[in-house]
Amino acid sequence: MAETTVPDTLTPPTESCTIPVTGMTCAACSTRVQRALEQTTGVASANVNLMTDAATVAYHPDVTSPERLVETIRATGYGAELPLPEASSEDLLDIQDEARAAEMRSLRWKFAVSAVAGVAAMALGMAPFAMAPDTSGPTRYLQLALILPVVGWAGRHFYTRAWSAFQHHGADMNTLIAVGTGAAFLFSAAVTLFDDWFAARGIEPHVYYETVAWIIALVLLGNLLEARARGQTSGAIRRLIGLRPATARVLRAGHEEEVPLAALRPGDEVLVRPGETIPADGVVADGASNVDESMLTGEPTPITKRPGDTVIGATLNRNGALRVRIERVGGETVLSRIIRLVQQAQGSKAPIQRLADRISAVFVPVVLSIAIVTFVVWFDVGPAPAYLHALVSAVTVLIIACPCAMGLAVPTAVMVSTGRGAELGVLIKGGEALERSQAIDTVVFDKTGTITEGHPAVLTIVLARGVDRGAVPDEARLVALAAAVEAQSEHPLAEAIVTQSRRLGAATLPAAGFESHTGRGVLGTVASHRVAVGNTALLHQLGIDPEPLAEAANGFAADGHTPVHVAVDGRLAGIIAVADPVKPTSRLAVEALRGMGLEAVMLTGDDRRTAASVARGVGIERVVAEVLPERKLDEIRRLQSEGRVVAMVGDGLNDAPALAQADVGVAMGTGTDVAIDAGAVTLMRGDPLGVVTAIRLARRTLRVIRQNLFWALVYNVVGIPIAAGVLYPAFGLRLTPAMAAAAMAVSSVSVVSNSLRLRRFTPKGQP
Repeated sequence: MAETTVPDTLTPPTESCTIPVTGMTCAACSTRVQRALEQTTGVASANVNLMTDAATVAYHPDVTSPERLVETIRATGYGAELPLPEASSEDLLDIQDEARAAEMRSLRWKFAVSAVAGVAAMALGMAPFAMAPDTSGPTRYLQLALILPVVGWAGRHFYTRAWSAFQHHGADMNTLIAVGTGAAFLFSAAVTLFDDWFAARGIEPHVYYETVAWIIALVLLGNLLEARARGQTSGAIRRLIGLRPATARVLRAGHEEEVPLAALRPGDEVLVRPGETIPADGVVADGASNVDESMLTGEPTPITKRPGDTVIGATLNRNGALRVRIERVGGETVLSRIIRLVQQAQGSKAPIQRLADRISAVFVPVVLSIAIVTFVVWFDVGPAPAYLHALVSAVTVLIIACPCAMGLAVPTAVMVSTGRGAELGVLIKGGEALERSQAIDTVVFDKTGTITEGHPAVLTIVLARGVDRGAVPDEARLVALAAAVEAQSEHPLAEAIVTQSRRLGAATLPAAGFESHTGRGVLGTVASHRVAVGNTALLHQLGIDPEPLAEAANGFAADGHTPVHVAVDGRLAGIIAVADPVKPTSRLAVEALRGMGLEAVMLTGDDRRTAASVARGVGIERVVAEVLPERKLDEIRRLQSEGRVVAMVGDGLNDAPALAQADVGVAMGTGTDVAIDAGAVTLMRGDPLGVVTAIRLARRTLRVIRQNLFWALVYNVVGIPIAAGVLYPAFGLRLTPAMAAAAMAVSSVSVVSNSLRLRRFTPKGQP
């Protein structure tokens, strides 16, 4: 295929695709496929993940295409097929699970056949008649007949994949297995078929059929256990998918019709009864109910939904009947996008993976060289029969050195960790974000919507002394009068007062003669009383003395609250203090971060007095206030110039420049489009404690990864010399090829099992 030249004007954005890859068995396999893709013209980046058996490629569509990328993968000797374009995340997961189930069935049968053949060959070798010279020949022929199905069927893929790797100038785990077992089998077959030739030259006719069978059986067992463990890592995705209902009741032509979820279309109106799950994202067209959105927000209190309110698919309708007009279906829903982000994160690589990839790329050729040296040394200086010692030692080196554990060390941990994070409401978007998160030493918080709730609310109500108790007998009456006037205003403080009136259960009062005085307040007539709501400037304009509550107003202002004065019939009746309330968990989050040795900083565009008040309330000492978005970016850069690893926590919109500049951008999310897409980490529940969870999870994950890599490397560093026979001269100790195969399988399974411990991670009680 002719090479295409990339145009000089070619610039991002690129497109990306995920291509399932079959036949990969170790890190060397995935490295070879990734290198081939990266060297392909038009490819911006490629990531091949052994755990997910998939290649994620960013490419320039004007230069190459997914079909060409598939051809590139196939040219390396591995299988690849593009998924159907209409396939959903669930469909792809079903296909992957079906393929893994078929693989496990095949491995079980192949392992069983190999193990039975190994036992039978061993029994024949140990039988009394096998010791007799005149019967040993027929015994060897029986053993050969038993082992042929093992080599020709159960272990055939080792040899075909090794040959394919050789044709493409590569070597991988299959190469080691094929060379090791192939050498033992060919030697044994030669002894069986030409025993007279060996006997004439004084060579004792030893055969290793049972060793070949057991090596293949144990490697297959290891592959089976790996496949089973890898299947457990998709549990988080399955649980997310399981939140969706299978069907929906749609109103069509005036009739109620139950249809599969996949048949929903934008514009459909669906009925959701009490206790049922909302099928897709939409807007309430009719009805009222309390909806449990804890699967996204983590908020245990159901949220009241009325006509015009947005609802999210997979949330639970509690007590009322709703008619919902569907707006987004399939892959466009919030839940589907979350699932897609988790899948992308699980398929990504952490920077530490590059170390494992570089080692794996040179590991197999080095092992082949060590095996050759081992054979030569034993053949030259080993005890008689030297050729047998040389063959067995070389085969053992090849078998024990398979780099499976090293290839699984990082992707298993990343996959389990990101899945567990999603279950906890923390979307960590990839291995790189995960690795950066564990190194954070400074966490910068935006104030509004991050430390605070992000919307004003009534915090305190103070009544003036001497007020006419007939007009304003209590706080609820004061708020009701103010709310009646403010209901006609669009000011954010007005909404807070109206909301508080509803919360107190006050009756809705009509207002007449509404007047708005920009920058000062509003007036109106409520229940025959003239009501004024605003600041001191409005009171002075109306000739009303604010002095009776001046001390309270100044105190509220000092705490960063906004005092709203309410006057009734020309006299000051009280003050309603309004502020953006601090989230209940903000102080806990700051204290937890401090306990982990991290510094918390507040960076906000709000005024200094309000910022200082909020910072004191949550325990933050370093505050930078009254900064515009571009100044926030400069502050992040300044902290980084001090050598700090900075996480920026913001709302994902006006903090976008700072989020992008930070080492780790953390977006507070409530299921909205912007929040889900912004930042390297998204806190779906909008809880500052999610920052603590993300950092603790990242630290635990990197600890597990280091453990995996350490034991994978130590296993090979210790195992290869022992397999080569360094202990034999002093202690007479040697490993057999079958023992090496068992050790190899155990090492791979131990790495996967260690990673699976991350599924038990809990936010509390972690160091």
